[in-house]
Amino acid sequence: MFEDLKGKVAVVTGGARGLGLQMATALAGQGADIALLDVLPRVADSAAALGAETGVRTTSAHCDVTDAESVAAAYAAVGDALGVPAVLVNAAGITIWSDSGDTTAADWRKVIDINLTGTFLSCQAFGRAAIAGGAGGSIINVSSMSAFVVNVPQHQASYNASKAAVDQLTRSLAVEWISHRIRVNAVAPGYFLSDMTRQFVDQNPELADGWVQRIPAGRMGEPTDLDGLVVFLASDASRYIVGESIVIDGGYSIV
Repeated sequence: MFEDLKGKVAVVTGGARGLGLQMATALAGQGADIALLDVLPRVADSAAALGAETGVRTTSAHCDVTDAESVAAAYAAVGDALGVPAVLVNAAGITIWSDSGDTTAADWRKVIDINLTGTFLSCQAFGRAAIAGGAGGSIINVSSMSAFVVNVPQHQASYNASKAAVDQLTRSLAVEWISHRIRVNAVAPGYFLSDMTRQFVDQNPELADGWVQRIPAGRMGEPTDLDGLVVFLASDASRYIVGESIVIDGGYSIV
C-alpha cells in the first residue's frame, strides 16, 4: 500500500475504458481520488462505477486532448470537483495501421495529434496547476515498446514515431519541471490485452499467435500487469526516478 497516494487527486486521460480505466482503478485502490477524462460519452458512467466500486471520490469530464480549450475546461472542472491534481496518467492514444505509401496526411496528423500533442497539452495543464499550487506531482505518460522497436508484421509508422516522441517529451519535461517537484516518467507497454486488443485478437488469432511466439514470457500482458508499476511511479516511493520510460512487455523488445 502506497499510503502517500491516499486522498491525492489523480487525472487519467483516455480513462473511459481499457488500460486507462485499469490504471485509474489501480490508483483508486491506493486511496487516490480519480478524475477520468475522455472523448467518449461513457466516461461519466465509468467514473460513477469506479467510485461505487472503490469508495473514492470520482469525477469525469468530456475532453478532446487535441484541443487546448477542451483540456483547460476539463482541468478547471476537475479542480472544482476534487481539487488540484497531484498525479496525471496520459493514457489517451490511438493507432492506425497502414502501409506508409498509402497513409494519408489526415491519418498521420490524427495519430500525432492524439498521441503526442494530446499528451503535451494534458501535461501542460497539469504542470500549470501543479506549479501554481506549489505541491509538485507525478506525471506518467503512456509510451510503448514501439518507441524502441518496430512491430511486425503490422505497419504503423505514425504510431511508432508518436511514441518515440512521447519518450523525448517525457525527458524534456522531466528536466524542465523537476525544480518544481514535478516528476515526469513514462511506462512503455508491449502487447496488452486491453478491451480493443481482445476484440482484435479474437478476430485475428493467427496474428496474435505470432505476437505471443515472440514474447519470452509466453503471453500477452493483462491490464492488471500495469498496476504495480503505475502506482509505484505515482507515489513518493519513486521520488528519485526522473525522466525514465520503463518498458513492460514480457521481454518482447530484448530478443
